Amino acid sequence: MASTTSGALTSGAVAESSAALLTQLRQASPLVQCLTNHVASGFTANVLLALGAAPAMVDVPGEAGGFATVASGVLVNLGTLSGEQPTAMREAVSAAATARTPWVLDPVAVGSLPVRTALAAELVAQRPAVVRGNASEIVAVAGSGGGGRGVDAAIGVDAAAPAAQALAGITGGVVAVSGPVDLITDGRRVVRVGNGHELLTRVTGAGCALGAAMAAFAGLGQHPLLAATAASVAYGVAAEAAAARGTGPGSFAVALLDALDALDGDAIRAGARIDVTNGEVTR
Repeated sequence: MASTTSGALTSGAVAESSAALLTQLRQASPLVQCLTNHVASGFTANVLLALGAAPAMVDVPGEAGGFATVASGVLVNLGTLSGEQPTAMREAVSAAATARTPWVLDPVAVGSLPVRTALAAELVAQRPAVVRGNASEIVAVAGSGGGGRGVDAAIGVDAAAPAAQALAGITGGVVAVSGPVDLITDGRRVVRVGNGHELLTRVTGAGCALGAAMAAFAGLGQHPLLAATAASVAYGVAAEAAAARGTGPGSFAVALLDALDALDGDAIRAGARIDVTNGEVTR
């Protein structure tokens, strides 16, 4: 495979990397610290367990920083900011930076609500390995426009591509824009993942759990572009299998956990729908 830090990628190589990373995740069981949306906390923990990771919902000041130094990866999700959680997030991000623990920022509803918008700007300056959000959230974090309708995007994924590439250039990491086709970029290369299902949009916390999955894959020490892509592919392939068994949002949510648990590298190789563009940053 070409260098993941600067070289060109191919769709086949990225699919193979995603399959290999899932196998590695199962073997390593990375410890993922989640400072996350209280609405999605339980589902997020179950998704991580189904993937083979070890979740830890440590979001209390005085504990969050110390835990970030021993975790494999950290998720910071701004979905339900309350109490002392913002302080714990700052503490965890600072400690993660010192310990070089990869962390993921999920800027839920940023751009449409002022408190979390200001906090996102503060945290993104600490250079997350991955920023994951919908198109409107990514545009808002990049400073290229306003937010969407609460947690719902007001623009399409491709419309957010220039902002995503620019934001990746600022953070030195990767930006993942979730939608019908996920777009993941390191500022130059763009990977599009066509896997997934509409039912994901009808389960509370499904997007939040994807951010946690990205933190789990990033915790394996691979380049964030490949880590975020592996999470997107694994989640999307499992969602398709779950949709084939579920009859609605409730049964789908349960089937998704089962599908993630049953997922293996061969299923990713057979089912991944990946398109790669190697090129210059779009401004």
